[in-house]
Amino acid sequence: MRQLDFLRLNAPFLTAGFLMMFGSAFGQTFFISLFAGEIRAEYGLSHAAWGGIYALGTTASAVVMIWAGSLTDIFRVRAIGAVTLILLAASCLFMAWNVSAALLPLVIFALRLSGQGMMSHIGAVAMARWFVRARGRALAVASLGFSVAEAVLPIIFVALMVLFDWRTLWVVAAGISLLFLPVLWRLLRLERTPSAVAAETESFGLGGRHWRRGEVLRNRLFWFLVPALLAPPAFNTAFFFQQVQFSEIKGWAHIELVAFFPFYTASAIGAMVLSGFLIDKFGTARIMPVYQLPFAIAFVLFSFAETPWQALPAFVCLGISSGVNATLPSAFWAEFYGTRYLGSIKAMASAIMVLGSAIGPGVTGFLITAGIGLETQMLGISAVFVIVSVLLTVGIASVAPLRTATP
Repeated sequence: MRQLDFLRLNAPFLTAGFLMMFGSAFGQTFFISLFAGEIRAEYGLSHAAWGGIYALGTTASAVVMIWAGSLTDIFRVRAIGAVTLILLAASCLFMAWNVSAALLPLVIFALRLSGQGMMSHIGAVAMARWFVRARGRALAVASLGFSVAEAVLPIIFVALMVLFDWRTLWVVAAGISLLFLPVLWRLLRLERTPSAVAAETESFGLGGRHWRRGEVLRNRLFWFLVPALLAPPAFNTAFFFQQVQFSEIKGWAHIELVAFFPFYTASAIGAMVLSGFLIDKFGTARIMPVYQLPFAIAFVLFSFAETPWQALPAFVCLGISSGVNATLPSAFWAEFYGTRYLGSIKAMASAIMVLGSAIGPGVTGFLITAGIGLETQMLGISAVFVIVSVLLTVGIASVAPLRTATP
């Protein structure tokens, strides 16, 4: 009953977070990569060229995110969310109507910045700032929007590609983005400014104070965290970006692979909801060192899978880490560095994560062209996640004295 009361009393804000996370899908790799074959054929691109274009546009969006993401410390979600939705719709139309390969990096930049970058950033910062004692649960509920999109959009749009031209489907994506605009505006009609919210619900970080972005950069813990910020978006993105290639080397139809995405999503949702409760009960420090280990298991299983059904446990493991990753980092920044400057801190972290999502497709595309197959690459990726888990353990232990300080 308490959980139902939580959902009922906070429904407008939680729904707004859900919609923003769902809306981010049109700039996410899992959606863009659905059209990878059509885009490469349309513009005559190799795997390496397409991966390079994707990496270039995504890297540029990561740089801009450092500035754009900090705007959430100044403007209401209602305002900045509305502007971002309009920009996302325009970016979808840009993809639909673009006829020049030379403009593809700009198309990818626009989609990644407005979708993967700002929409997901705004939703996460809003949940972490609006909720304190229920921060984990709020992040979990909002992140369900992304999981639902990840489950249903690939199947729907792959099926629609049989009936419609791929460019037409990007116009549909733009229309969906614009439909969210009046809903978001209505839901957040009572929203206050970030400064007003922070004054009433502020949460202190390490040493019992609020950290500014420059101070976070000088803190040793941050540099232990950088590999953990890079690895999930780099290699989770790379898997979905290379899904067509993965299907081909395994000898599976693309639709067979896509049909297993709901299993991934179901495990991600379960892990996401559970992690929300665990974060609220135990904090983030106990979960951070181990949550990326299922990623390591997933890529080993993907490498050796011979049939789609043999890949099912891999999708489950991938979903577990992905689900926790949707809630844990945002809660971590608020818990360890405070909420007053959360927007600018999270923007920096988001930029690193976006950069990671640029590195993954670029590196895997280059290695494929160089003759190193995805199955071999996946074993190396698994080792990276094990190393990341060790670094997280060491990093969090290094700031243990500061965690006991009080304001």
